[in-house]
Amino acid sequence: MLSRMTNPQTGWTEWLATLPQEQRATADGLLEAFTRLGADAPGEWARSEVAEGLPQLARFLLLRQLWTEAINGRENPGALENVPAAARLVSAGADRGDVVLAMRAAAFEAVFATLLALDEGGSPAGADEMPLPGWRLHETDSGGRLTGRCLNGLQESLRETDPSGHDAQDIWT
Repeated sequence: MLSRMTNPQTGWTEWLATLPQEQRATADGLLEAFTRLGADAPGEWARSEVAEGLPQLARFLLLRQLWTEAINGRENPGALENVPAAARLVSAGADRGDVVLAMRAAAFEAVFATLLALDEGGSPAGADEMPLPGWRLHETDSGGRLTGRCLNGLQESLRETDPSGHDAQDIWT
């Protein structure tokens, strides 16, 4: 998880002053992008990308899309009714909000497990008997060309990219 600065603006300004001009421009562009995208602590995300060389903007974009499409997608009107078992539960008297919450929790767990599997990069089962392929998730530029940076540790940032700002706590209440 990204560390929290005590005074983000002062810390940002002081840190920015230590950078060469080109990196300052990159950092300011990243800060603007993270802010516009609604990131919690946008300066921390931008600073991490510049200082550590991590593809934080790509990580953030992927995680936010997973929240929007996979985890929170069942909150949309009509989405619940498209899942026959969920529709039957509501028709039988189950609270619609509880059914949505249960589906969001299941989706969160599935997304987390998938991100963990992506980060592990392959299964060691049977590797002694036969070499098995692995996998990695790579960042691309806006033209679709590989940047050479891998998106790692995605599951570590899943909670903090919750668009509600609740770090997924609302799912478990």
